[in-house]
Amino acid sequence: MSLLSAMLVAMAPIAPMLPDTAASYIEPGQDYAGYQAWRAGNPQLAAEIDAYFAYLDAAGVGSVVQRWQLLRTASDWRKCGQPAYEVPPRTLWPGIVNTLRYVAEAVVPAIGEVEVLSSYRNPYLNSCAGGSARSVHRSNIALDVVPRYPFERGELMNRLCTVHARYGRRYDAGFGFYVGLRFHVDAWKYRIWGVSEAEGGRQCGIALERREAARIDQY
Repeated sequence: MSLLSAMLVAMAPIAPMLPDTAASYIEPGQDYAGYQAWRAGNPQLAAEIDAYFAYLDAAGVGSVVQRWQLLRTASDWRKCGQPAYEVPPRTLWPGIVNTLRYVAEAVVPAIGEVEVLSSYRNPYLNSCAGGSARSVHRSNIALDVVPRYPFERGELMNRLCTVHARYGRRYDAGFGFYVGLRFHVDAWKYRIWGVSEAEGGRQCGIALERREAARIDQY
């Protein structure tokens, strides 16, 4: 690099850093440093972790999210005395594939990169964390995520309701909203919860109408 080029780079304005949308949901120990420490402290799991990641790569979904995040268990892991990370049983590995495809092909184009806060939960942890006994987190089908971009809650709802109305039935997708920007997504059954037309706009009204129509179709 020439001296002039170096001077121009140094003088260029620095783009403001976006806030970390996941920070308030993650305790120390469930961040990347925590993952590295967990993996280093459990060398007997290294082959299984690598096999899981290789399975996701072979299915074409290994790069949809940062895959180490797919081992995050639940935000209440510490309170419940359970590990911050866990490899799902091999019999459950196929469950997450279609969910990741839905995220890649419908969710990410609408809202950008997402961070996974919770994926597979063993039955005890799911119960302790307040999850439903029918939760598909137990089957390694569901993800709780936040967008990396700091949307207003209503705008995020609007975009995701648009995605759900257009593509949800094709993927048997379910999604629901929790506090702030955290939302649930799976590819198990077409449904929606935790949203309202008043908060998320007309697109959420359309998504709710289509959900009700699908429910009627089932009977």
